Amino acid sequence: MTSNANHHDLRDLRAELETLTTEAFRPELAEIDQLPTVEIARLMNGEDATVPAAVAARLPLIAAAIDDVAERMARGGRLIYAGAGTAGRLGVLDASECPPTFNTDPSEVVGLIAGGPRAMVTSIEGAEDSRELAARDLADLALTPDDTVVGISASGRTPYAIGAVEQARKQGALTIGLACNADSALAAAADHGIEVVVGPELLTGSTRLKAGTAQKLVLNMLSTITMIRLGKTYGNLMVDVRASNEKLHARSRRIVALATGAADDEIERALAATDGEVKNAILTILGGVDGPTAARLLEESHGHLRAALAAAPH
Repeated sequence: MTSNANHHDLRDLRAELETLTTEAFRPELAEIDQLPTVEIARLMNGEDATVPAAVAARLPLIAAAIDDVAERMARGGRLIYAGAGTAGRLGVLDASECPPTFNTDPSEVVGLIAGGPRAMVTSIEGAEDSRELAARDLADLALTPDDTVVGISASGRTPYAIGAVEQARKQGALTIGLACNADSALAAAADHGIEVVVGPELLTGSTRLKAGTAQKLVLNMLSTITMIRLGKTYGNLMVDVRASNEKLHARSRRIVALATGAADDEIERALAATDGEVKNAILTILGGVDGPTAARLLEESHGHLRAALAAAPH
């Protein structure tokens, strides 16, 4: 009986996969392995060039999701990615790049991958098929209504990603479902469904290609624009950084120089007066205030440098 049930499950899965755009077979590429290498590269590059347009078609949905995320993070909420395989790895990658880029605490943007950290480099069999595993992983984080959980899945049917979104909604958190197929279960389960339909892959079902690129582009937007909305930048400068080593000190000096146009000695004095905090140093120069006043003004403006400058006594 179990064998028959498994056979039916596999048949159902095969039928379902055949309906997914990301799994579609492209007969015109059936002899791609016979082509010269440069021609395969040209084909692949041409495929990749279509991805930004697919993302562009979803920009209003992406922007609406970002505004909701930023509103919650401003109240102390977290941004949590959840996915399996390539989708999970992309979420972990985006989360891990936020602390060095925006000086966030590692707990503020979190990446969950089905199967845990070992799944970053090794395939963990069956992990993606478990809604329960996603619920357990989220339980460890003690979700609040100010948190956001982003389920990521190229197919839009991965149980781990769907389970994460469903569990998060039960606990009152904001949810986003990022998929690469239309009418996906993942997008339907989320508050914000974002379906970036990139079409069939160069290699049938290899969703680390166009689908993976599309997911990377959207995750770049989610984290980067959220951080811009939270005041982590001044213009297009990454000002929420502290000069804690030589490389960062050089970068900090350059950022302060670009923001203020001040001379080197003035920049050095400002960084020394603010314990190497770039945002504070810029405020001391442009706002004409001392270090403690800069710190107070930034605290009162919730870290937004433009608001702090407007409040500085000129």
